[in-house]
Amino acid sequence: MRRVDVVVVGAGAAGLSLARRLAAPPAPSRRALEVVVIEPPPGTLTSPPRTWCFWEKGPGELDEFVAHSWPRLCVRSAGGQPITGTSSYRYKMIRSPDFLPAVRAELAASPHVEQMTATVTGVSDVSHGAQVTAVTPQGRALSVHGRWVFDSRPPRPLPPARTTLLQHFRGWFIETDSDRFDPGLAELMDFRTPQPPRGLSFAYLLPLTRRRALVEYTEFSPCTLDSRTYDAALDHYTRHIRPLGPFTVTKTEQGVIPMTDAAFVRRQGRSLFRIGTASGATRPATGYTFATIQAQTSAVAEACRAGRRPVPPRPHSRRHLMMDAVWLRALAQGRIDGPAFFTRMFTRNPLDRVLSFLHGTSSPLQDIVLGSHCPIAPMSRTLAELPFVPRQPAHGSDPAHTPHRTETRS
Repeated sequence: MRRVDVVVVGAGAAGLSLARRLAAPPAPSRRALEVVVIEPPPGTLTSPPRTWCFWEKGPGELDEFVAHSWPRLCVRSAGGQPITGTSSYRYKMIRSPDFLPAVRAELAASPHVEQMTATVTGVSDVSHGAQVTAVTPQGRALSVHGRWVFDSRPPRPLPPARTTLLQHFRGWFIETDSDRFDPGLAELMDFRTPQPPRGLSFAYLLPLTRRRALVEYTEFSPCTLDSRTYDAALDHYTRHIRPLGPFTVTKTEQGVIPMTDAAFVRRQGRSLFRIGTASGATRPATGYTFATIQAQTSAVAEACRAGRRPVPPRPHSRRHLMMDAVWLRALAQGRIDGPAFFTRMFTRNPLDRVLSFLHGTSSPLQDIVLGSHCPIAPMSRTLAELPFVPRQPAHGSDPAHTPHRTETRS
């Protein structure tokens, strides 16, 4: 049995972000940690290429991986009114085909990190640590003992919740025949799309140049659609709602992000922990995940190096989780108009206040002011009934493979 300091299960954004931080040169007074990363072989357990987006003030530690960023943001109401503004935040995009191979290369160059390809069959607490059992693609059984083990695999099924919606989307990377875009303006939500019976829908457009952009059709609703329906929605948007003229689709992306007020477990034993989406890093009301993962893995890595018990910090404050739970249920129950809600929020608040809330860094006072511009009656009714709503198993699509753009909106 191999014995190391840390075992990381899964090599997506959370797993590799943690491994990268653990592999960084330690302080002179600390020793380097021995780390094993176990990644599944190509197949159903691996995620397709995806886009992560997040807000950040000023330069960031991952700027070398940023494919594009936008200083200005826009939201369009159902009637087409643009709400445009600038803030102290920049909206940044990282593509997994850029980030993941680069991090794997960094880890391969570290003498203290070993990357294994295997299918994990079990994780459990044992004496003086935790044990991971797995099977290699050649059928060989292996076992790795870690002082600490971090499991980043999404939970199957999702934990019971009072409300679960799915944020599901399909996007086209397109190239137009003429200049159609402002590469300095990210369009987060265009609510001119036809709305579903329950939930909401919008188009999402991130220009990369004047002729290249990512355009997505997104729904927050109980069930996913088939690829043909997503493509029809995108075709309708790009030809009728926002005509772009002749264009070519160069790539596609599609995914599902669970939007749930479920209670995620961060600690499964004395030495066994969950990180990333598995620990509740995905923001329930938005789907954004990537920035939370970076904060969480930074704290975990520092605790490991310092010899402290590295319990992953709570990804989101209780206050924000409660506000998200109220909003999710009000939307799922049809008590609020989703497009009108967001339009009102962006219209009646400074952009910095809205983005600070969505980023999870807003203060209680800022949240009170933000809440005062929400539909008071339906939100108050929902808040009052929430303690009496039982948590039930989630039904719907398996969220195990969620291309977090988170953010998009991963």
